[in-house]
Amino acid sequence: MLTHLAIKQFTLVEQLELDIAQGFTVITGETGAGKSILLDALGLCLGDKTDAQAVRYGADKAELCALFDVSQLPHAQAWLAERELAQDECCLRRVITKEGRSKAWVNGTVVTLTELRSLGELLINIHSQHAHQSLLKKDSHRQLLDNVGHLQPLAQQVSQDYQSWLQAKQQLSNSQANYAAQQARLELLHNYLDEFEKLALKAGEYEQLEQEYDCLANYESLMHDSQQALSLLDEGEQPISRQLQHALRSLEAHQTRSDNLANICTSLNSALIEIKDSSRELNSFLAQQELDPQRLAWLEQKIAEAQRLARKHKVMAHELPALQQTLLLEQQRYQQAQDLTGLEQALAHAKQQYVEHAQQLSQARQAIAPQITSQISQHLRDLSMPNTQLNYVFSALDKPSKDGLDDIELLFSANLGQQLQPLAKIASGGELSRFALAVQVIQAQHSAVPVLVFDEVDVGISGATAEVVGNLLRQLGEHAQILCITHQPQVAAKGHRHWQVQKYTQGSQTLSQVVELNYQQRVEEIARMSGGVTITQETLKHAESMLG
Repeated sequence: MLTHLAIKQFTLVEQLELDIAQGFTVITGETGAGKSILLDALGLCLGDKTDAQAVRYGADKAELCALFDVSQLPHAQAWLAERELAQDECCLRRVITKEGRSKAWVNGTVVTLTELRSLGELLINIHSQHAHQSLLKKDSHRQLLDNVGHLQPLAQQVSQDYQSWLQAKQQLSNSQANYAAQQARLELLHNYLDEFEKLALKAGEYEQLEQEYDCLANYESLMHDSQQALSLLDEGEQPISRQLQHALRSLEAHQTRSDNLANICTSLNSALIEIKDSSRELNSFLAQQELDPQRLAWLEQKIAEAQRLARKHKVMAHELPALQQTLLLEQQRYQQAQDLTGLEQALAHAKQQYVEHAQQLSQARQAIAPQITSQISQHLRDLSMPNTQLNYVFSALDKPSKDGLDDIELLFSANLGQQLQPLAKIASGGELSRFALAVQVIQAQHSAVPVLVFDEVDVGISGATAEVVGNLLRQLGEHAQILCITHQPQVAAKGHRHWQVQKYTQGSQTLSQVVELNYQQRVEEIARMSGGVTITQETLKHAESMLG
């Protein structure tokens, strides 16, 4: 649940910190006081877009922070664990500069707005006062079925199957259309790979061939210079090794008399050992060398062939083995594309997977539909619409879609004897507003998200109907955390807690603040909401009775 909200230098708020408890919290205030600021701030913490207008005039930046307890939210914990952010508390922080740039953090780690929004969907549901507009679209009718029936995973699977089916269909179509061009490319690849197989050049081998060729091509000078070096080091008339030995013997008798001489003797001894080792290795090298004219000719031919292929394919000779692997992979892709039977089988399998899952989804939606219409009808009866009739209509689509096999629409009638028709054609503004409220209550009851925010969803209703709405929201508050902006005193009286947004002047600036009201303050606020400008004793008594 949401435990704390901190706002600093945001629009009309200089600094505000709110501790938020479980249950139903109502938010009231005069028009223009800044009630929507709380929801805007919360929305920005959840990844909404923003601009420089969010920063309070005269400030350099706005800072927003929302703290959540996620100890009972396995999906949110899993999201955090995947990014090594697993904690029982989740802190969402957003900073917006006066230039309009913003940065977001989750538990102190920088995240993208896309990541912030994906986490926010697991923490909060915000129900707008304009939600009734979406009910005029068929998509919302289908989404209601999926939300209440917890069918989102199956719907997502159907969408994925549909994409796989389209891809398989496109791949087969491309292969059929490009068969001749693919065949020509396959023949060319076959010729290329024949040349590579004849060359039989392995990765890293070209450099070794060049080194071996260089040795054989310069055999005489290599042997002459190596033998001369050996003679100078250890086998000549006055080799370096013998001269080092003489120098070492001359100084050894005096090394105890000077540390410098002792160090010099140690260095000379090391140099003598190195020369002896080098002489042995040079002797071994000379013994291994053998002039092989046939090997030299073979190397020359192989290197020339490698360079010819490299020029042909516009690469370096040592890159030929990597190019060969690339051509082999290309050949495999074209061979698979040429296998139309395999592609046809893959297409049939993809279609079968889609149809099976889509039929399961259709059956599940049709099974949950009566339950939803019954629940909506019950809520509408409580909202003074006793003669409401509802029915989900499922009709087969002309062709399958990513959303399933059916065209789905919720038909409505507010009066007895009136034909069921689409909401957009028959529902009045007041009816549509109540219908939207009933739908949002049902969705909230079936939501796995524990924080629900209602932004003036009770617009367009009053009196006894508003009291029913308040009772509904209070019932939801027994099982979830509810924040609700309202102008209805009947709704405000049902809250477990009551916040009032107040506007005040500081110097030349107008600011907003939020105050949690005690019992007497609630009485006065509800009286103001009920009675207008003049608050009488009768109005106050009525407000007390509403709270009672």
